[in-house]
Amino acid sequence: MIPPQSFEQRLDESKVTHVMWLLWVLSAGLIALDGFDFFIIGIAIPFLQQDFGLSSTEIGAVAVAAVAGSLVGALTLGPITDKVGRQLMLVVDIAIFVIATAGTALAWDATSLIGFRFLVGVGIGADYPISVAYVTENVPSRSRGQMVIGAFAFQAVGALLGAVTGLIVIGVFQALSPNSTQLMIQYAWRWMLGVGLVLAIAVGILRFSFLLESPRYYIARGDYEAASKAASMLLGEPIHLSAETDPPEREPSLPYSALFSSRYRRSTALTSIPWFLQDIATYGIGIFTPTIIGVLAFSSEENFITKEIASAAGSAFVDLFLIAGFLIALGLIERVGRIRLQVAGFLGMAAGLVILAVSDLLPVEKGLAIALVFIGFFIFNLMMNAGPNSTTFLLSGEVFPTSIRASGAGFAAAVAKAGAVLGTFSLPLLQRSIGVPALLLLLALICVVAAVMTYLFRVETMGRSLEEVSVDG
Repeated sequence: MIPPQSFEQRLDESKVTHVMWLLWVLSAGLIALDGFDFFIIGIAIPFLQQDFGLSSTEIGAVAVAAVAGSLVGALTLGPITDKVGRQLMLVVDIAIFVIATAGTALAWDATSLIGFRFLVGVGIGADYPISVAYVTENVPSRSRGQMVIGAFAFQAVGALLGAVTGLIVIGVFQALSPNSTQLMIQYAWRWMLGVGLVLAIAVGILRFSFLLESPRYYIARGDYEAASKAASMLLGEPIHLSAETDPPEREPSLPYSALFSSRYRRSTALTSIPWFLQDIATYGIGIFTPTIIGVLAFSSEENFITKEIASAAGSAFVDLFLIAGFLIALGLIERVGRIRLQVAGFLGMAAGLVILAVSDLLPVEKGLAIALVFIGFFIFNLMMNAGPNSTTFLLSGEVFPTSIRASGAGFAAAVAKAGAVLGTFSLPLLQRSIGVPALLLLLALICVVAAVMTYLFRVETMGRSLEEVSVDG
């Protein structure tokens, strides 16, 4: 007698259904908002500084507030997602984001701005474990890597949109008030952040239009009736799941502390330590990309608006290579594997940072120095997204069992955001104390260490089912 097929087997034999694509779009939406917010604040900060008269400490606090909030959101809402389900938390998440984004655009002083930016970060941080668990659990294993990275690639799309939005808003205010910068200083940043609110509302409408709980979540709770209904909708055919098809031991109910047990400690280290080191560089460089381009390439430009336009345009240009990096990851993730891509990506990031440092250290003519700046950014962005910025997110959703998948992904994301906080807050201080070139070389060394950590704690998940990974490690 042929034993009944489990949900895992049915899912892996299924085509990628219309419902799976809908879930993918829903998960990609807020990731795009993450990328938009991540980069638009870098363009808005110089205007905020002049409008509110921000000190260096306050600038650092504005930049780091959303990152700190994402640490809290990932660490607290990840475990809650494992308790109450992916569907409910998707709704809660977008509600937080819409309210917080509205508050940010309407902020009346530095304190209110920092508070709302923190709340924006809570929504962003929550989305990491929710989205990776949602997509990972609901697509065939052969498509898992590409679909998770494809969703995460919308971070780069959002980043590019943020840079373009900054350029357009600056252009509009130049046209409205060509002889004065006061109007631009007071309102340009509000328009920039207001576009984020419009996008958040659009994603919210999309998310409320279609909600489906993960069948694995129901199986892990022993609710086979609900699991059967969800699986039938997901796969587009009648599915009956039971303790016979999916025994409880296949999806054990584990406590949060299991993340640090001998069985899952290696997975926890793999998903958190390299991601922590990566985010020191990614957020430190990313948020201040316009500033770094301004320092390295346009330091001789004295006009504030001209310099900001040149820096924003440069940021938009180099952000194209973030998208190119994701495209490389999509093409190679199921051929090369997660670990090889992550190691190669970290080493490539280090090479790009070294080139950026060299552009300022060597006594070369201005044209060559500018060329080296953009080459360095191209390599850094390309290799970051072709490697660790894709694979760290993907691995966090693959190496843990269902009952602690969002918890594990949330813990890894929270540790990563601790690195982001460190990078975002300390980079401006280090830039002033040791200079940009020395800072870039330090970040290059951090990327090399991250490559070594990836290799030491490696767990390859390519071509393996989630059950196999969670059982064998």
